[in-house]
Amino acid sequence: MGIGGVSVGSLLIVLVIVMLLFGTKRLRTIGSDLGGALSGFRKAVKEGEDTQESLSALESATVHSVHKDRSVGRTEHVR
Repeated sequence: MGIGGVSVGSLLIVLVIVMLLFGTKRLRTIGSDLGGALSGFRKAVKEGEDTQESLSALESATVHSVHKDRSVGRTEHVR
């Protein structure tokens, strides 16, 4: 048994059929296109995580600043 219950011989037969249908040059082009797409996707996910972290830090700093400003501007009334 091979991967997921498919034998190695079956995988080789499928690979040969795909190579005959598309040709090796076309398969290389498809492979490089898929690799570029995955690379771009990973980069976008990483940038999204970095943006989320910086937004969280900015929000935290803003909330802290607002609370600090409100406490400075308060005056207590004595009766």
